[in-house]
Amino acid sequence: MAGYVLFLIGRTMSDNTTTATASIKSSKTSQNVLSTDVIDTATLLIKCRDQAGIVQAVSEFIHRYGANIITLDQYSTAHEGGQYFMRLEFALAGLSEIIDNFEASFAHTVAKRHNMTWRLHNNAIKTKVGILVSKFDHALLDLLWRHQRGLLDCDITCVVSNHPDLRQAVENFGITFHHVPVTKDNKADAEEQIHTLMAGNDLLVLARYMQILSSDFVKRWPMQVINIHHSFLPAFVGADPYRQAYEKGVKLIGATAHYVTAELDQGPIIEQDVHRVTHRQGVAELRAIGRDIERNVLARAVNWHVQNRVIVAGNKTVVFN
Repeated sequence: MAGYVLFLIGRTMSDNTTTATASIKSSKTSQNVLSTDVIDTATLLIKCRDQAGIVQAVSEFIHRYGANIITLDQYSTAHEGGQYFMRLEFALAGLSEIIDNFEASFAHTVAKRHNMTWRLHNNAIKTKVGILVSKFDHALLDLLWRHQRGLLDCDITCVVSNHPDLRQAVENFGITFHHVPVTKDNKADAEEQIHTLMAGNDLLVLARYMQILSSDFVKRWPMQVINIHHSFLPAFVGADPYRQAYEKGVKLIGATAHYVTAELDQGPIIEQDVHRVTHRQGVAELRAIGRDIERNVLARAVNWHVQNRVIVAGNKTVVFN
Protein backbone atom coordinates (compact mmCIF):
# COMPACT_ATOMS: atom_id res chain seq x y z
CA MET A 1 0.00 0.00 0.00
CA ALA A 2 1.20 3.50 -0.73
CA GLY A 3 3.33 5.04 1.97
CA TYR A 4 4.20 1.74 3.51
CA VAL A 5 7.73 0.27 3.42
CA LEU A 6 8.72 -3.28 4.12
CA PHE A 7 12.10 -4.79 3.57
CA LEU A 8 14.32 -7.54 4.84
CA ILE A 9 17.95 -7.25 5.69
CA GLY A 10 20.59 -9.34 7.43
CA ARG A 11 22.10 -8.17 10.69
CA THR A 12 25.71 -7.92 11.78
CA MET A 13 24.77 -9.02 15.32
CA SER A 14 23.07 -12.21 16.46
CA ASP A 15 21.39 -10.67 19.48
CA ASN A 16 17.66 -9.93 19.55
CA THR A 17 17.86 -6.20 20.17
CA THR A 18 14.44 -4.69 19.70
CA THR A 19 15.49 -1.07 19.34
CA ALA A 20 18.66 0.48 18.02
CA THR A 21 19.65 3.95 16.93
CA ALA A 22 22.32 4.71 14.39
CA SER A 23 23.70 7.87 12.88
CA ILE A 24 25.77 7.95 9.73
CA LYS A 25 27.11 11.34 8.76
CA SER A 26 26.80 12.42 5.18
CA SER A 27 29.96 12.02 3.11
CA LYS A 28 31.03 15.26 1.44
CA THR A 29 32.80 13.30 -1.25
CA SER A 30 29.82 11.12 -2.14
CA GLN A 31 28.91 11.53 -5.78
CA ASN A 32 25.25 11.17 -4.84
CA VAL A 33 25.02 14.20 -2.53
CA LEU A 34 22.87 16.88 -4.16
CA SER A 35 23.56 20.58 -3.82
CA THR A 36 20.24 21.49 -2.20
CA ASP A 37 19.11 22.77 1.18
CA VAL A 38 15.88 20.72 1.10
CA ILE A 39 16.17 17.83 3.58
CA ASP A 40 13.63 15.06 3.04
CA THR A 41 12.97 12.11 5.33
CA ALA A 42 11.78 8.63 4.45
CA THR A 43 10.65 5.53 6.32
CA LEU A 44 11.73 2.01 5.47
CA LEU A 45 9.93 -1.05 6.91
CA ILE A 46 11.60 -4.44 6.60
CA LYS A 47 10.63 -8.08 6.92
CA CYS A 48 12.90 -11.06 6.11
CA ARG A 49 14.64 -14.16 7.42
CA ASP A 50 17.03 -13.23 10.19
CA GLN A 51 20.62 -13.44 9.00
CA ALA A 52 24.00 -11.85 9.61
CA GLY A 53 24.86 -8.64 7.80
CA ILE A 54 21.46 -6.98 7.47
CA VAL A 55 22.10 -3.82 9.48
CA GLN A 56 25.51 -3.41 7.89
CA ALA A 57 24.18 -3.84 4.35
CA VAL A 58 21.38 -1.32 4.80
CA SER A 59 23.53 1.19 6.67
CA GLU A 60 26.27 1.06 4.06
CA PHE A 61 23.77 1.52 1.25
CA ILE A 62 22.23 4.57 2.91
CA HIS A 63 25.70 5.97 3.66
CA ARG A 64 26.65 5.73 -0.03
CA TYR A 65 23.77 8.12 -0.79
CA GLY A 66 25.01 10.55 1.86
CA ALA A 67 21.96 10.02 4.06
CA ASN A 68 21.69 10.24 7.85
CA ILE A 69 19.88 7.52 9.81
CA ILE A 70 17.49 9.10 12.34
CA THR A 71 15.97 6.00 14.00
CA LEU A 72 16.36 2.28 13.59
CA ASP A 73 14.05 -0.18 15.36
CA GLN A 74 14.36 -3.93 14.91
CA TYR A 75 12.90 -7.20 16.15
CA SER A 76 13.56 -10.88 15.50
CA THR A 77 11.26 -13.75 16.43
CA ALA A 78 14.20 -15.94 17.51
CA HIS A 79 17.87 -15.59 18.43
CA GLU A 80 18.81 -17.39 15.22
CA GLY A 81 16.91 -18.29 12.09
CA GLY A 82 13.76 -16.34 12.99
CA GLN A 83 11.84 -13.72 11.06
CA TYR A 84 13.40 -10.29 11.14
CA PHE A 85 11.66 -6.91 11.11
CA MET A 86 13.07 -3.40 10.83
CA ARG A 87 11.76 0.14 10.76
CA LEU A 88 14.29 2.76 9.71
CA GLU A 89 13.96 6.50 9.17
CA PHE A 90 16.61 8.52 7.38
CA ALA A 91 17.17 12.06 6.15
CA LEU A 92 18.60 12.89 2.75
CA ALA A 93 18.90 16.18 0.92
CA GLY A 94 16.96 16.10 -2.34
CA LEU A 95 15.52 12.63 -1.75
CA SER A 96 12.34 13.42 -3.69
CA GLU A 97 14.42 14.03 -6.83
CA ILE A 98 16.26 10.71 -6.70
CA ILE A 99 13.84 8.39 -4.90
CA ASP A 100 13.15 6.28 -8.02
CA ASN A 101 16.85 5.68 -8.50
CA PHE A 102 17.24 4.99 -4.77
CA GLU A 103 14.50 2.34 -4.82
CA ALA A 104 15.75 0.66 -7.98
CA SER A 105 19.30 0.49 -6.68
CA PHE A 106 18.22 -0.85 -3.29
CA ALA A 107 16.05 -3.52 -4.91
CA HIS A 108 18.86 -4.69 -7.18
CA THR A 109 21.52 -4.81 -4.48
CA VAL A 110 20.55 -5.10 -0.80
CA ALA A 111 16.99 -6.41 -1.15
CA LYS A 112 17.82 -9.02 -3.77
CA ARG A 113 20.91 -10.25 -1.93
CA HIS A 114 19.04 -10.73 1.35
CA ASN A 115 15.74 -11.86 -0.20
CA MET A 116 13.80 -8.95 1.27
CA THR A 117 10.21 -7.83 1.04
CA TRP A 118 10.32 -4.07 1.27
CA ARG A 119 8.70 -0.73 0.53
CA LEU A 120 9.87 2.84 0.97
CA HIS A 121 7.78 5.86 1.94
CA ASN A 122 8.73 9.46 1.28
CA ASN A 123 7.51 11.21 4.45
CA ALA A 124 6.81 14.39 2.49
CA ILE A 125 3.83 12.59 0.94
CA LYS A 126 0.92 12.27 3.36
CA THR A 127 -1.17 9.10 3.43
CA LYS A 128 -4.63 9.67 1.95
CA VAL A 129 -7.41 8.29 4.18
CA GLY A 130 -11.09 7.73 3.50
CA ILE A 131 -13.55 6.95 6.31
CA LEU A 132 -16.70 4.82 6.26
CA VAL A 133 -19.30 5.21 9.01
CA SER A 134 -22.96 4.46 9.73
CA LYS A 135 -24.82 6.30 12.53
CA PHE A 136 -22.53 6.05 15.57
CA ASP A 137 -20.35 9.16 15.50
CA HIS A 138 -17.90 8.82 18.42
CA ALA A 139 -15.02 7.18 16.52
CA LEU A 140 -15.55 9.32 13.41
CA LEU A 141 -15.67 12.66 15.22
CA ASP A 142 -12.61 11.77 17.27
CA LEU A 143 -10.62 11.08 14.09
CA LEU A 144 -11.83 14.30 12.46
CA TRP A 145 -10.97 16.35 15.57
CA ARG A 146 -7.48 14.85 15.79
CA HIS A 147 -6.96 15.47 12.09
CA GLN A 148 -8.08 19.10 12.43
CA ARG A 149 -5.69 19.62 15.34
CA GLY A 150 -2.75 18.10 13.45
CA LEU A 151 -2.62 15.01 15.64
CA LEU A 152 -3.13 12.59 12.72
CA ASP A 153 -0.38 12.89 10.12
CA CYS A 154 -2.53 12.15 7.08
CA ASP A 155 -5.01 13.70 4.65
CA ILE A 156 -8.65 12.70 5.30
CA THR A 157 -10.19 13.03 1.86
CA CYS A 158 -13.84 12.13 2.44
CA VAL A 159 -16.41 10.29 4.55
CA VAL A 160 -18.87 7.78 3.09
CA SER A 161 -21.93 6.65 5.03
CA ASN A 162 -24.88 4.39 4.39
CA HIS A 163 -27.02 6.93 6.31
CA PRO A 164 -27.32 10.72 5.81
CA ASP A 165 -27.40 11.56 9.53
CA LEU A 166 -23.77 12.70 9.96
CA ARG A 167 -23.49 14.92 6.89
CA GLN A 168 -23.56 18.25 8.77
CA ALA A 169 -21.16 17.06 11.47
CA VAL A 170 -18.64 15.95 8.83
CA GLU A 171 -19.00 19.03 6.64
CA ASN A 172 -18.42 21.24 9.71
CA PHE A 173 -14.84 19.93 9.59
CA GLY A 174 -14.54 20.87 5.91
CA ILE A 175 -14.55 17.22 4.81
CA THR A 176 -16.59 15.94 1.85
CA PHE A 177 -19.51 13.67 2.79
CA HIS A 178 -21.06 11.05 0.49
CA HIS A 179 -24.29 9.18 1.23
CA VAL A 180 -24.33 5.69 -0.32
CA PRO A 181 -27.38 3.70 0.84
CA VAL A 182 -26.83 -0.05 1.18
CA THR A 183 -29.54 -2.69 1.06
CA LYS A 184 -29.46 -6.42 0.49
CA ASP A 185 -30.61 -5.76 -3.08
CA ASN A 186 -28.03 -3.11 -4.06
CA LYS A 187 -24.99 -4.18 -2.02
CA ALA A 188 -22.77 -4.98 -5.01
CA ASP A 189 -23.61 -1.69 -6.75
CA ALA A 190 -23.14 0.25 -3.50
CA GLU A 191 -19.71 -1.27 -2.94
CA GLU A 192 -18.71 -0.41 -6.50
CA GLN A 193 -19.78 3.18 -5.88
CA ILE A 194 -17.81 3.28 -2.62
CA HIS A 195 -14.75 1.85 -4.38
CA THR A 196 -14.99 4.59 -7.01
CA LEU A 197 -15.43 7.35 -4.40
CA MET A 198 -12.45 6.06 -2.45
CA ALA A 199 -10.14 5.70 -5.46
CA GLY A 200 -6.82 7.41 -4.83
CA ASN A 201 -6.84 6.77 -1.08
CA ASP A 202 -4.14 4.70 0.58
CA LEU A 203 -6.23 3.60 3.57
CA LEU A 204 -9.89 3.10 4.42
CA VAL A 205 -11.05 3.34 8.04
CA LEU A 206 -14.27 1.72 9.24
CA ALA A 207 -15.28 4.04 12.08
CA ARG A 208 -18.23 1.88 13.18
CA TYR A 209 -19.42 1.17 9.63
CA MET A 210 -22.13 -1.36 10.34
CA GLN A 211 -21.95 -3.20 7.03
CA ILE A 212 -19.99 -6.35 6.25
CA LEU A 213 -17.71 -5.72 3.27
CA SER A 214 -17.72 -8.43 0.62
CA SER A 215 -14.62 -10.51 -0.03
CA ASP A 216 -14.41 -9.00 -3.52
CA PHE A 217 -14.25 -5.48 -2.06
CA VAL A 218 -11.66 -6.45 0.56
CA LYS A 219 -9.44 -8.09 -2.08
CA ARG A 220 -9.18 -4.75 -3.85
CA TRP A 221 -7.90 -3.13 -0.64
CA PRO A 222 -5.44 -5.69 0.79
CA MET A 223 -4.29 -4.65 4.28
CA GLN A 224 -5.60 -1.17 3.47
CA VAL A 225 -8.78 -1.28 5.55
CA ILE A 226 -8.74 -0.81 9.35
CA ASN A 227 -11.82 -1.65 11.41
CA ILE A 228 -12.69 -0.87 15.02
CA HIS A 229 -14.48 -3.82 16.60
CA HIS A 230 -16.32 -3.13 19.85
CA SER A 231 -14.91 -6.17 21.59
CA PHE A 232 -11.59 -7.50 22.82
CA LEU A 233 -11.15 -10.01 20.00
CA PRO A 234 -11.22 -12.96 19.66
CA ALA A 235 -13.96 -12.79 22.30
CA PHE A 236 -17.52 -11.85 21.32
CA VAL A 237 -17.18 -11.65 17.55
CA GLY A 238 -20.12 -10.55 15.42
CA ALA A 239 -23.11 -8.46 16.46
CA ASP A 240 -23.93 -6.86 19.85
CA PRO A 241 -20.71 -7.79 21.66
CA TYR A 242 -21.47 -5.65 24.73
CA ARG A 243 -24.64 -7.62 25.35
CA GLN A 244 -22.66 -10.81 24.85
CA ALA A 245 -20.10 -9.57 27.39
CA TYR A 246 -22.81 -8.64 29.90
CA GLU A 247 -24.49 -12.02 29.61
CA LYS A 248 -21.13 -13.73 30.09
CA GLY A 249 -20.47 -11.67 33.22
CA VAL A 250 -17.01 -10.52 32.18
CA LYS A 251 -14.93 -8.23 34.39
CA LEU A 252 -13.09 -6.62 31.47
CA ILE A 253 -14.46 -5.13 28.26
CA GLY A 254 -12.37 -3.87 25.40
CA ALA A 255 -12.03 -2.87 21.77
CA THR A 256 -9.85 -4.06 18.89
CA ALA A 257 -8.51 -2.29 15.82
CA HIS A 258 -7.54 -4.72 13.08
CA TYR A 259 -6.98 -4.99 9.36
CA VAL A 260 -10.02 -6.26 7.48
CA THR A 261 -9.83 -9.59 5.69
CA ALA A 262 -12.45 -11.73 3.96
CA GLU A 263 -13.01 -13.63 7.22
CA LEU A 264 -15.17 -11.53 9.55
CA ASP A 265 -13.32 -10.05 12.57
CA GLN A 266 -10.27 -12.27 11.97
CA GLY A 267 -7.77 -9.87 10.40
CA PRO A 268 -4.34 -9.01 11.89
CA ILE A 269 -4.75 -7.07 15.14
CA ILE A 270 -3.03 -3.68 15.36
CA GLU A 271 -4.13 -2.39 18.77
CA GLN A 272 -6.37 -3.33 21.71
CA ASP A 273 -7.32 -1.91 25.09
CA VAL A 274 -9.56 -2.86 28.00
CA HIS A 275 -11.45 -1.34 30.93
CA ARG A 276 -12.37 -3.09 34.17
CA VAL A 277 -16.11 -3.40 34.90
CA THR A 278 -18.27 -4.97 37.61
CA HIS A 279 -21.59 -6.76 37.99
CA ARG A 280 -23.25 -3.41 38.75
CA GLN A 281 -22.90 -2.13 35.18
CA GLY A 282 -25.58 -2.98 32.63
CA VAL A 283 -25.40 -3.19 28.86
CA ALA A 284 -25.95 0.55 28.34
CA GLU A 285 -23.09 1.41 30.71
CA LEU A 286 -20.81 -1.12 29.06
CA ARG A 287 -21.53 0.47 25.69
CA ALA A 288 -20.78 3.96 27.02
CA ILE A 289 -17.47 2.84 28.52
CA GLY A 290 -16.67 0.86 25.39
CA ARG A 291 -17.09 3.83 23.09
CA ASP A 292 -14.30 5.69 24.85
CA ILE A 293 -12.06 2.66 24.39
CA GLU A 294 -13.05 2.32 20.74
CA ARG A 295 -12.17 5.86 19.72
CA ASN A 296 -8.75 5.78 21.43
CA VAL A 297 -7.83 2.34 20.09
CA LEU A 298 -8.86 3.27 16.54
CA ALA A 299 -6.96 6.58 16.64
CA ARG A 300 -3.77 4.84 17.77
CA ALA A 301 -4.06 2.17 15.08
CA VAL A 302 -4.67 4.69 12.31
CA ASN A 303 -1.84 6.91 13.51
CA TRP A 304 0.62 3.99 13.63
CA HIS A 305 -0.41 2.90 10.15
CA VAL A 306 0.02 6.32 8.55
CA GLN A 307 3.36 6.72 10.35
CA ASN A 308 4.48 3.42 8.78
CA ARG A 309 4.95 1.69 12.13
CA VAL A 310 3.04 -1.53 11.34
CA ILE A 311 4.39 -4.60 9.55
CA VAL A 312 2.00 -7.44 8.79
CA ALA A 313 3.39 -10.94 9.31
CA GLY A 314 0.83 -13.58 8.45
CA ASN A 315 -2.15 -13.00 10.72
CA LYS A 316 -0.12 -10.96 13.20
CA THR A 317 1.44 -7.51 13.22
CA VAL A 318 4.71 -6.08 14.48
CA VAL A 319 4.11 -2.51 15.65
CA PHE A 320 7.11 -0.24 16.25
CA ASN A 321 5.23 2.26 18.42
